Amino acid sequence: MFFVLNPDYSSEIKEYMDITVISQSEAQKRVEQIHAFTRELAQLKQQDVVSLTPQQSAKIATYHLQLTSDLSNTFDIDTNVQSQQLSLGMKIASLAGALAMASSLFFLFYQFWGHLTTITQASVLVISPLLLFILTLTLADKEKHAYFSKMSALVCFASFVLNISMLGQIFNITPSPNAFVTFSAFAFLLAYTCNTRLMLIFAIGCACSFIAMRLGTWSGIYWLNFGERPENFFIPGILLFVIGYFGRHKQFNDFSSTYRITALMIIFSPILVLANWAQISYLTFPNEIIEGAYQTLGFTLSAALIWLGIKQQKSDVTNTANVFLLLFIYTKFFDWWWDLVPKYVFFFLVGLSALLALLVFKRIRNIYLSVETHI
Repeated sequence: MFFVLNPDYSSEIKEYMDITVISQSEAQKRVEQIHAFTRELAQLKQQDVVSLTPQQSAKIATYHLQLTSDLSNTFDIDTNVQSQQLSLGMKIASLAGALAMASSLFFLFYQFWGHLTTITQASVLVISPLLLFILTLTLADKEKHAYFSKMSALVCFASFVLNISMLGQIFNITPSPNAFVTFSAFAFLLAYTCNTRLMLIFAIGCACSFIAMRLGTWSGIYWLNFGERPENFFIPGILLFVIGYFGRHKQFNDFSSTYRITALMIIFSPILVLANWAQISYLTFPNEIIEGAYQTLGFTLSAALIWLGIKQQKSDVTNTANVFLLLFIYTKFFDWWWDLVPKYVFFFLVGLSALLALLVFKRIRNIYLSVETHI
């Protein structure tokens, strides 16, 4: 059966759902939802559960075809299985190409840098990121698929960082953590301009590093040694989680999820480190007390975030907290039993703990399923 698109459906779709205020990931989920609905409807028809007139079937098919076409014209989404299988390879290729281009730019500078005069060096350092930024904006404005604009954004950011560093060397500027503010601001600009999560991660990393550096200098350590005190990352991690949890990034591709996952990694990683190496903590209590406190905090916070993620239907929070909960459990197993029991007994105990975790998760899952069934 062939369907003829009705031009009037386009206006009806826009009235039903404004596709300009949704993100690319939401558009992709909507297309997958349409495909799932089509398969389920075909199954229901085959089993004589539902019966539609030819006019109703044609209207549904036409509406879905028009909606899929509008979403495909607005976003870079996969409308069939074949294109979905190729998308991952294209993303990997664009990332590899961007990293290769950034590395090429780095080695190109250092290959011929000594043969240039100071004025030429400064001119190249100022002009090159500006040209790359203009190229990135042009590609982001004209390109629907955004693969090349994201590559250009990464190369532009690498050029900006390299140029700031080399300008500091040329004019003998004292290194300062304030450079990370500039790096972070430029990365945020590129991230929101090109709608790329990779640049958002760089921006978050630079911003968190700056805050940790400042906290470290206020406590009396040299700013480059900020990593010696993992507690410096707690404040930026909490701020990021609040932004990701309460912030709205409807037109940006999974930015809220990126904020939340990155924030949880920044919060949990210091807890995991301090739960095993208390000597690098700001706290002055005995090491056993500090490690025990951070171990308790890690278990409690992981369990609380798993519950919160399930309750609020935020799978990224649940999955990230699950990973760190398992890390806390297995590090404790290592502390307790690695030196006390044979290795085969140790891994047998680890396997038993995994089975226990499966039973617990299955029990919780059944509880949620039973509640939903009763509702």
